[in-house]
Order: sequence, then structure tokens, then C-alpha cells
Amino acid sequence: MREPMTLLDDGAKELGLSLSAGQLRQFESYYRELSEANQRTNLTAITGYEETQIRHFLDSLTVCLPFRDAPDAPLACLPGVSRVVDIGSGAGFPGIPLKLVFPSLELHLIESVGKKAAFLERLAGALGLDGVTVHTGRAETLARQPELRESFDLALVRGVARLPLLLEYALPFCRVGGKALALKHGGLESELAEAEFALSELGGQQAGLFPVTLAGLTDNRVVAAFRKATPTPERYPRRPGIPAKRPLQ
Repeated sequence: MREPMTLLDDGAKELGLSLSAGQLRQFESYYRELSEANQRTNLTAITGYEETQIRHFLDSLTVCLPFRDAPDAPLACLPGVSRVVDIGSGAGFPGIPLKLVFPSLELHLIESVGKKAAFLERLAGALGLDGVTVHTGRAETLARQPELRESFDLALVRGVARLPLLLEYALPFCRVGGKALALKHGGLESELAEAEFALSELGGQQAGLFPVTLAGLTDNRVVAAFRKATPTPERYPRRPGIPAKRPLQ
């Protein structure tokens, strides 16, 4: 019988994360739920056991990089973070892996596709997770709800869109002093230059780039961090679809 999630376990150690046997079993269950659901709903093109450990689960946990004080120090919590929003969560990445590692987090998942949102609801129940709320809808609309707007310590975005668009999705959810993290690939100089206007408009500041150097994730990945410095003006985010058509730049 194979040892569960050994690649994930080894990679997590490199991030300073110590996963218990119970947490590894939860990740194993996550993989099974994802594999079964993916036969009915197109959640991901990455379905192999080893690939999922590295390119989904471990990649999701790289959002911990900006919170590490020292390379060899264990990371037992995310300092200053108790309320997290994952925007465009899809199959639950990166929010659910982060919740499995830090179960005390209050996690909100935003997903506009109804079938994917339904999967997230079932997944949270199957994994026995408390403190997970799934919101079905567009980020541009949900960011205007008073209970969600500027109320999160950490906003996560994982996608191929360019930074001006991702920031307009994410920063309106962040409280002043909170962070938005974007999982990207390197060579971001042009995107960061494009994002300067968006940051000034949305109340954000650059807070560092954190290269990912884990085995299996050597394709120039980076976590881009942004700090919410001032409140986002009420006019942002713009109406659904407008940020994608006319990015702030």
C-alpha cells in the first residue's frame, strides 16, 4: 500500500510546514473527491496522483512563502491572518489546501460557475471542514457586499490573467493592512509596470516577489504580494466583465 501524499509531505517540509498523518489523509481524500468529480465536471486537466500533489496541492501552499521569517523556521500560523478569500477558486485551489494546513482559518471561496461551486460545497462537507463558505457569483458583484468588502486579511488569486485584472478582483476584498497574493510565473517586470496604475487606483502597494524553488515547481513560478495601504474607492471594482475588457493601466 502506498504511503499517502509523500511528494506533498516532502515539499511542505521545504516550505517549513509540518503535516500530520491526519492532514495527509485529508489531502488523500481531497484527491479522491477531485478525481471522482472530474469525471462529471471539468474541474482540472491535471488528474495524475503525483501531478496533483505537486502542481495543485503544493503549488497552493506556496502562498505561505511571504509569511516566512527565516528559511529554516517552522511556520505554525500565518501571522495576522484569520479571514481568507480565494477568488475564482475552481476546484478549491489555493484556498482548500491552505485551510487543511491551518484549520482555524475562516475561508471564503468565490466561484462564478455553479457546478464548480457545488463541488466546493460537497468537498468541504466530505473533508469535514468547518468555517468554509462558498459564494456563487462574480467577484465584481460580491466585492460590493458590505459583509465581504474590505473585510479580509488575505485575498488569493491563482490564474493566468494579468496583474491589473487580478488586482481589481482582489484588492476590494482586502482590509487596509491586509495582503493580496497572486500565484504567477516569473518574468513579471512588464506586468508589474502595467499594474502601477491599478495599484494606485485600488489602494495597493507592491509587497515583494517570492520565487518558488521547490522540486517539481521549477517553471519560474513566483508569488507576487501586494499590501492594501488605503481604502479602495467605491467605484471599484467596475461592473462584471468591464475589468477584463478594459484593465486598469
